[in-house]
Amino acid sequence: MKRFLALLATCATALGLTALSSPQAAAATGCKVDYTVTSQWQGGFQAGVKITNLGDPVSGWTLKFTLPDAGQKVVQGWSGTWSQSGSTVTAAGADWNRTLATGASTEMGFVGSFTGANPKPTAFTLNGVACTGSVEEPPPGPGPGPDPGPNDGTPVGINGQLHVCGVHLCNQYNRPIQLRGMSTHGIQWFSRCYNNASLDALAKDWKSDLLRIAMYVQESGYETDPAGFTSRVNNLVDMAEARGMYAVIDFHTLTPGDPNYNLDRAKTFFASVAARNAGKKNVIYEIANEPNGVSWAAVKSYAEQVIPVIRAADPDAVVIVGTRGWSSLGVSDGSNESEVINNPVNATNIMYAFHFYAASHKDTYRAALSRAASKLPLFVSEFGTVTATGGGTMDRASTTAWLDLLDQLKIGYANWTYSDAPESSAAFRPGTCGGSDYSSSGVLNESGSLLKARISTPDNFPVN
Repeated sequence: MKRFLALLATCATALGLTALSSPQAAAATGCKVDYTVTSQWQGGFQAGVKITNLGDPVSGWTLKFTLPDAGQKVVQGWSGTWSQSGSTVTAAGADWNRTLATGASTEMGFVGSFTGANPKPTAFTLNGVACTGSVEEPPPGPGPGPDPGPNDGTPVGINGQLHVCGVHLCNQYNRPIQLRGMSTHGIQWFSRCYNNASLDALAKDWKSDLLRIAMYVQESGYETDPAGFTSRVNNLVDMAEARGMYAVIDFHTLTPGDPNYNLDRAKTFFASVAARNAGKKNVIYEIANEPNGVSWAAVKSYAEQVIPVIRAADPDAVVIVGTRGWSSLGVSDGSNESEVINNPVNATNIMYAFHFYAASHKDTYRAALSRAASKLPLFVSEFGTVTATGGGTMDRASTTAWLDLLDQLKIGYANWTYSDAPESSAAFRPGTCGGSDYSSSGVLNESGSLLKARISTPDNFPVN
């Protein structure tokens, strides 16, 4: 997406980066913690922590434990707010997992470092109560039991782990599918738009197959707080997974346009999120949003250095590679799809990004996409119903022509944006986010109304 209005960005950044206050935590009466070192390397390790509440429901929780060796440090955590003082580690629940019913579990984890031994902690407390695997007093009645997880009828439940077959995105039955969904705006500006209510609406009312998580690298994004933004992305991956949606992790490079400027940052980020999410079936990695002002050779070189980092931790996930000219297959730079067809990225299980804005990009772009679709696996990881600036009047006729073409070719897409930004590309009217309604005609812009109507039609995913 082109640069958002500077003044609004400054204000929204302040809103988006404001920490949410935690509700007062109730006393826990019993709990169990499963601590697992999932991988270890010289001087570092990754650990998973599963918390199960065996007692009364809690509306907020804090987990504490002690690292036995003085050289052990928490470097970066996810699915909660992590801190360390001396050898004591504290992790507080995030807004989406801080409520634990009787019998419910939540999973979190961290990347750590160590200088000597790396023994496992043995003593855990939840809201001050020792997690011994039993309860201090029996609860008043049988609890509801563990969360059964996403229903089998969800997009992830039906399709499972995705892969590229030929020029298509295919499901676990090796059948071509089309995923349809929405993209966040920059999570540094509009984090208030991505909460339990909004994602429930996206999954249940919009019937979206995916959530694209737009993590800007510059513009008050990842480079200002790598650990914090990585944690936000991971939290949104978990929230999408809990609702049976796929999550596209978008490394939203925009300015400067050469992705190699962020090569080291990309390697660090993708090494972390790939290691953390490798066991999930719902993750797709988008490694460079919109390369611009740079050759395809440079973009290809970047991709061939970042993809192996992902593959080292997560060998099975689909990777989307940005293309030249704002991910237009070079069309916006006066080129065409032949540069990619004749010089493809040296990697497997990848797709190529194609972006368009319907009021600006019409027949020439549709022709390029149509030609390329017979030779390249394509994914429209971002598109708008308006002009390339994100503003202007929605072009209904061009948008409909584009969506009909994508449906015909079984090319997946994510619309810009599932937000209440004061621009016509946004799905919601300003002021919607933070409320409880993300679906009715009263909160939808013209663009949001059109996209909700298209996305909510049945997917009819093939299963045999």
